[in-house]
Amino acid sequence: MPADLSPVIAASTRWLLSAFPPAGGPLDHALAEAQASHAVTLAAALRHPTELDAELLDLLGPGGSARLDSVTGADAHPREDAADAWRTLVDETVVSWAACLLADADLAVVAAACLPATHHGAHTVGEARRLTLPSPRDHRAAPLLRHPDLLAPIADLHRASLQSLLGTAPAAAS
Repeated sequence: MPADLSPVIAASTRWLLSAFPPAGGPLDHALAEAQASHAVTLAAALRHPTELDAELLDLLGPGGSARLDSVTGADAHPREDAADAWRTLVDETVVSWAACLLADADLAVVAAACLPATHHGAHTVGEARRLTLPSPRDHRAAPLLRHPDLLAPIADLHRASLQSLLGTAPAAAS
């Protein structure tokens, strides 16, 4: 992944792990972090598919976590110290798309197949097996991070735009 997206990927991964913490223990934390990082990296590559997109993100900034914090109730305690400055680097759409990918392995398969069409290339995410074929151990390590109902408020923020991009949008009822 180009260095331009690295701060957004790191902050967005951190946000997901703080909002949906792993089960406990260092192995669970490592497995949950790997899953979140893969989902965020794939979502960031799809959200910012060209070099120009990455440069615009660098110039304009990703927007921060304020709306995400509001949706999850994390905004109840105002954060104004330097320790929370990383939250300004969170990309709401990337987090929402990552939540969609974590909750739906079939959607993650389609998203991973679209990655070669970006300037990041097919090998940007590395082995996306934890997204596309999550093991029971992956689910046990990150039960909150993989739970569709818990992720729904975040995933629903931008699910339609991801489905539209991937060509998986449900057909309109007639």
